[in-house]
Amino acid sequence: MSRAISPVRGAVAGLVGNTPLTRLSAISAELTHTLWAKCEFMNPLGSVKDRIANFMIEEAVRDGQLRPGGTIVEATGGNTGVALAAVGATRGHRVVLTMSDKIGPDKVALLHAWGAEVVICDHRAAAGSDHHFVSMARTIAAETPDSYLVGQFDNPRNVEAHRRTTGPEIYAALDGHVGAFVAGVGTGGTLMGAGGYLRQRDPAVRVVLADPAGSILAGAVTGEPVEPHSYLVEGIGSDFLPGLFEPSLITDAVTVTDHESFFMCLRLQREEGLFVGGSAGCAVAAARKFAETLDGPPTNIVAVLPETGTRAMATLYSASWRAQHGLTDLGE
Repeated sequence: MSRAISPVRGAVAGLVGNTPLTRLSAISAELTHTLWAKCEFMNPLGSVKDRIANFMIEEAVRDGQLRPGGTIVEATGGNTGVALAAVGATRGHRVVLTMSDKIGPDKVALLHAWGAEVVICDHRAAAGSDHHFVSMARTIAAETPDSYLVGQFDNPRNVEAHRRTTGPEIYAALDGHVGAFVAGVGTGGTLMGAGGYLRQRDPAVRVVLADPAGSILAGAVTGEPVEPHSYLVEGIGSDFLPGLFEPSLITDAVTVTDHESFFMCLRLQREEGLFVGGSAGCAVAAARKFAETLDGPPTNIVAVLPETGTRAMATLYSASWRAQHGLTDLGE
């Protein structure tokens, strides 16, 4: 299959997409259904966000929203920022990124390594709102001449990138035999784009939200209000509804605790040889829980592994960090 989107100039752009889809043999061994992992951490910059950064920046250049030498501004949980920083470095753009102080030091260090300027925002600011870093990005863009605010939480090109690439890749790899698609929501682009494509091809496909306990998004799907509280999984879940988030497209929602997410990460590492971040553990844990409740004949359930575990060395994969957060019973 040819790569559907690789518009940004530079060698790295041609490597984005067509990530492997691998069967999780050990983790789905005793299940009726088969779990598959879409290995988005194998994109060249280590995450699913490579897809949207390439596409959104090229489209912004084509539309004249981002001019030569202009500044790219964005709010990020880390992965979009890394991809944007790389794009900016290869195209000669200054990149300014805002992040919540909940994000681990590995991601911040990587952003600095790519030359990005990082503004850390107190997640308790603005009456405890975790999306203070989003409003900060808007302020910086408004005050910075010749800047382009990417706006991944509201930018429809985010969804379009996955509709054109991620969804078709999964459908083709399984010859259309997809029973369910499972992903977390940071912006909503992956779930809305790939899930929307899969349901367009087959309306029977279940689109499943994997949501960290403490996020309000699952409640928006089930209709049961959730009181938001802090959690440790990075990059997915929220205390606000992203502009791209469409609950009506989602057929099911599964809530996953930090413990379940991180335990699944260690299982993926030790049993499947996949070294991934907490959001991937959340997606696979949700896929397994969903599979245990799904009736009917055997089917394929695809979970997205959004990011590499190398960005969680100081957190998830640090025994001292796990002990500090009471996560000492993860099967070590």
